[in-house]
Amino acid sequence: MKNIKLEICTYNMDSCLAAQNGGADRVELCASMPEGGITPSFALIEAAAKNLKIDTMVMIRPRGGDFLYGNYEFELMQRDIEVCRQLGVKGVVFGILTPEGRVDKHRNKILLDLAGRMESCFHRAIDMTADYLQSAKDIADLGFTRVLTSGAYNKATNGVENIRQIVQLVGNDLEVMAGSGVNPDNIRALYERAKPAAFHFSAKKIIAGGMLFKNPSVSMGGVGEVSEYDVALSDEKEVLRARSVINSL
Repeated sequence: MKNIKLEICTYNMDSCLAAQNGGADRVELCASMPEGGITPSFALIEAAAKNLKIDTMVMIRPRGGDFLYGNYEFELMQRDIEVCRQLGVKGVVFGILTPEGRVDKHRNKILLDLAGRMESCFHRAIDMTADYLQSAKDIADLGFTRVLTSGAYNKATNGVENIRQIVQLVGNDLEVMAGSGVNPDNIRALYERAKPAAFHFSAKKIIAGGMLFKNPSVSMGGVGEVSEYDVALSDEKEVLRARSVINSL
């Protein structure tokens, strides 16, 4: 029997609960959607750990941008992992590269050792590496639990052949999870072509916030994916649709 996992990328507790109610196996808890996800607040991590029955994976990323970190940033990542371990979440999500676009084996190993028995996911930093297949081998050799990838393209539908290749290459040692552009309408096709062990998406919907007064002349963060007067949430119905597709594979 297939045991294909469904992970929902969430940025708030309402989305975490929508993911749980929709039948997700776990959430990847992040902050800052426009930056592709950075480390969320400790309070949000604690709330997820206390209130969710499904697994919580926490993004360990001190800032947006590339995946080459300075010494202070690396120290922050280590401390964030220690806190996640203390709060009792299922696992952590991170990825560090060298300036040459390789997997930084030394620094990733330090973080893996800190994570201890927690699960570990190497995120889409793999899609930014100079040698995609070698990077998959390195990630598996380091002992990560899984890797999240779009196949070295913006969308998993474009990188599906590369995803298929790493499933064949390291799929026995590493859970390969397809993400970026994944939705209930393309999960079946992605599975038939690549056979990933899991799927990852945000199930995002945008709803209007509750503000009655709106100042059109001010934007807090420039032009972003979500305005100050909208709220991005995971849609429980979309999670349910994805779960239904996965169950039928």
